[in-house]
Amino acid sequence: MVQATPVLLVLSLALVAPGLSTRKCVLTGRWRNDLGSNMTIEAVNAKGDFSGSYHTAVTATTNEIKVSPLQGSQHHTNQNRQPTFGFTVNWSFSDSVTVFTGQCFVDEKGREVLKTMWLLRSSVGNIMDDWKATRVGTNVFTRLQPQKE
Repeated sequence: MVQATPVLLVLSLALVAPGLSTRKCVLTGRWRNDLGSNMTIEAVNAKGDFSGSYHTAVTATTNEIKVSPLQGSQHHTNQNRQPTFGFTVNWSFSDSVTVFTGQCFVDEKGREVLKTMWLLRSSVGNIMDDWKATRVGTNVFTRLQPQKE
């Protein structure tokens, strides 16, 4: 029985591992990032275009935070099970726009994760203040409720 244990272990890994690698990461649904902001992505059409809404938990303004629209695009999922994507948020409560780019991953525990980088451009009064108008950062989003397949 001692010699059979490694064989059984290898066999069970061979049966389980393909299931992990074939799971598709799907953008559609509700997401929360590491700062507590919530995002909803509606259905992705055949061209890869999508829309949705973004409710940020953080802001540099004193304005009341409002849910803001987003528009984006992803590479077709039939080409890649962990697609790259990008979207723009046109903030409803400030003179700013943020663009996000990232990739949808399925991690080693089978959870979907969006790894993103963003640029936020704020309006400034003149060209001399241009130096302080753009910020850059990263966010990690996790799904709020499991995606049903």
